[in-house]
Amino acid sequence: MIDPDGNQLGVLPIHRAIAAAEDLGLDLVEVSPNTNPPVCKIMDYGRYRYEQTKKRQEAKKKQATFQVKEIKVRPKTDTHDLQTKISAMRRFLERKDKVKVTVFFRGREITLSAKGRELLESIAKEVGDIAVVEHAPRFEGRSLFMILAPKS
Repeated sequence: MIDPDGNQLGVLPIHRAIAAAEDLGLDLVEVSPNTNPPVCKIMDYGRYRYEQTKKRQEAKKKQATFQVKEIKVRPKTDTHDLQTKISAMRRFLERKDKVKVTVFFRGREITLSAKGRELLESIAKEVGDIAVVEHAPRFEGRSLFMILAPKS
């Protein structure tokens, strides 16, 4: 058991620990339940909960957040249109977002799957200086996609 000042009081029976906490007008809080014997501390439980939520909020702020942006192209997309989409991909990757590049096929265009794969590989080369291929090109229904992640 630990008192409010942080001094160790040693191992006490539960009824004595609760009585000591009540004498000080505070609560007995189990701080480390997985140790043997469990560690308890005399403190204000409301304040303890408040500090724990503050710690969780700080940890949440420090977590890296990202979104997955999607860019759609077709196997017959013109070069200028493709360059415009690549510049958009660069913007997304610079903001540390992941980019899902999808080549979708309509009707008989599905026979151009090799051209779609080449298109994705050329896009990966174009943004290779700031991105890495997280998922290689693969089919999902009538579309071929890959995921690019920003380099760390």
